[in-house]
Amino acid sequence: MAAMGLSRNVDRGHGPLLQCMSMSLDLPRLPPDPHTPFPPVSTALREPDGLLAHGGDVFPWFSEGQPILWWSPDPRMVFRSDGVHLSSRFRRSLRRCPWQVRADTAFAEVIAACAAVPRRGQRGTWITRGMRDAYLDLHHLGHAHSVEVFDGLRLVGGIYGVAIGRMFFGESMFSVDSGGSKVALAALAHRLCEWGWPLIDAQVENDHLLRLGAESWPRTRFVAAAGELCHLSGPVPWPWTERFGMLPARALADRSPAD
Repeated sequence: MAAMGLSRNVDRGHGPLLQCMSMSLDLPRLPPDPHTPFPPVSTALREPDGLLAHGGDVFPWFSEGQPILWWSPDPRMVFRSDGVHLSSRFRRSLRRCPWQVRADTAFAEVIAACAAVPRRGQRGTWITRGMRDAYLDLHHLGHAHSVEVFDGLRLVGGIYGVAIGRMFFGESMFSVDSGGSKVALAALAHRLCEWGWPLIDAQVENDHLLRLGAESWPRTRFVAAAGELCHLSGPVPWPWTERFGMLPARALADRSPAD
């Protein structure tokens, strides 16, 4: 995903079939060399939607026992940084919410929680130990960032992803308390909008993202927009902690589109 229009393995219900499919389909195989260019995303398969290549190193999203597959889904889910939708009911609850939001102070904890929190309709996690180590390396290099929601000292929600230029590629988010991931996403979008970063990649469509205001874009439109934004200079130094600041969750109540 962070490679302008690409995402990692997505279990779209194909499960173990992916392993044999990668062997039987005529897919480009990527060597471990990270400098190897990807094939054009326009060559991605229609079924399974967006399957582009296999191979490479540990960075892609993949599951234990499956090959590393690369995807470029069409359409692509995208949030406008000024378009995250919070319902009127949720916004009312935020006005008395004591939570505080900050960035890049608990990256390891956020990715661990994303790996551990159970998700409806999902068995296990794609965030393996190798994936966690790879993203921690990206974080220490200044490319991956987390936004964390705290109730006092307790982490109740968060989101992490990769920033390139002025484009943010969302990877995963979690809630321990109801609404924690919504607050993390809304806070991230609010700050990115202030910084002049217009888009957040949300990868693959689901009902939850649609309710939060995600838009379905044709792949050609997404790739063109991401390509332009990735080549712009990002004005925010790593870590984001100081620039992001401490944002009260209640401040989001009147700063997001509502019903």
